[in-house]
Amino acid sequence: MNSVALIGRLTADPTSHAGEKHESATFRLAVSRPGTDGADFVDIVCFDKLAATCAEWLTKGREVAVVGKLRLSEWTGRDGERRSRVQVVADAVQFLGAPPRRPPTPTAPSPNRPTSRQWVPTAARPADHPIPPGRPSTGWPPHPIQKGVPS
Repeated sequence: MNSVALIGRLTADPTSHAGEKHESATFRLAVSRPGTDGADFVDIVCFDKLAATCAEWLTKGREVAVVGKLRLSEWTGRDGERRSRVQVVADAVQFLGAPPRRPPTPTAPSPNRPTSRQWVPTAARPADHPIPPGRPSTGWPPHPIQKGVPS
């Protein structure tokens, strides 16, 4: 029986490869060792539709569950040394928890509307924001909405 089930976090964004017959995606998973601060790092490879989904939606730090099979690859390096690598060929990848939060993309303020902390002289204030009675005529935006004071 050759079956592996792992839960861990991606150490980097997946790398995708388009071959002649199959699309593939690879990523490394950090799997915690119970009772220690250490982790084991496992290489994961996915193919075809699963590869496309992982490449599109997974990012560094995302927690996933992977079910698959172990595959041992052996080859001779350019230096003549025998090399080997163990990978997990994923049959299924389940995304766990919420995706990591990304900082919002900054947007440029509209040239016609100042930011909330920017002072605008009274003459530059739009006509649709009259100064309410009893309020000074300096500063932008107008006062916060209060009962009995027109906005």
